Amino acid sequence: MRWRGNRKSTNVEDRRSMSASGLGGRGSGMLRLLPLAFKFLGFKGTAVLALALGAYGLFTGNLGSMLGGLGLQTNVNTTNTPTKPLRESAEEKELVEFVSIILADTEETWTTLFRQKGQTYQKPRLVLFRNSVKSACGMAQSAMGPFYCPGDQQVYIDLEFYGQLKSRFKAPGDFAQAYVIAHEVGHHIQTLLGISNKVQTERTKLSEIESNKLSVRMELQADCLAGVWAYHANNTRQLLETGDVEEGLTAASAIGDDALQKQSQGYASPDSFTHGSSAQRVKWFKIGLASGNMDRCDTFNNF
Repeated sequence: MRWRGNRKSTNVEDRRSMSASGLGGRGSGMLRLLPLAFKFLGFKGTAVLALALGAYGLFTGNLGSMLGGLGLQTNVNTTNTPTKPLRESAEEKELVEFVSIILADTEETWTTLFRQKGQTYQKPRLVLFRNSVKSACGMAQSAMGPFYCPGDQQVYIDLEFYGQLKSRFKAPGDFAQAYVIAHEVGHHIQTLLGISNKVQTERTKLSEIESNKLSVRMELQADCLAGVWAYHANNTRQLLETGDVEEGLTAASAIGDDALQKQSQGYASPDSFTHGSSAQRVKWFKIGLASGNMDRCDTFNNF
């Protein structure tokens, strides 16, 4: 990607030198969940549960509803506690710059597209953290992957995830990394348009299987919206280079529910899908990328 030297976003908050410890009451529920799981499920069962939570959390805008369903969501003060001076490698410092520039580019795209519809785009804040973080959706661990919290309209990411994207998910490259951010911003778009609230309300009325299907459509729409951003980033600002699209498609495929479930448990269970299969994620990313039209991303009526 041709990202170096471009404008940086002013909406990045760096909490990497802060600690998210000290939560009381239900706020520490996630930390207490694994010991309880070990007691009742044993080591193997606990490991499967941890993998499932991590897989569900990857690339999701539904962290709040997930924690709520587990009895772990809480309203918290999102100001973390300062600990020690920040230490970062040269590679991590470059990643911070990269994330800031990609976020700025998404701001360019969505400000323009919202203006064309007579609306004002409200920019999200992106929070960098290490290990764990407090958000309006509760406390989250790095193992859950990047996420968007509708409660505070912020994207959260531990930069260590990019190493996992390359090694564990076999999806290297700067465009694959940009796709991660664009997907989470896609969830922000859904929040601004009222889609997130409508979907979450509807899901409470449905069976688990039907609720999962609705979640899949929401996640695929975020993939499509990420593709819309990529279209405009390339056509308007020529950010993409040869091979970038392939990197994005590899990333979309790598984090399909079927791929994640096969990696964690050896088989896929379609009724439990919450994000969509690899083929579905690739399909909807490509629809957004080919059209650049957010109206084409209606996964609820054109599935």
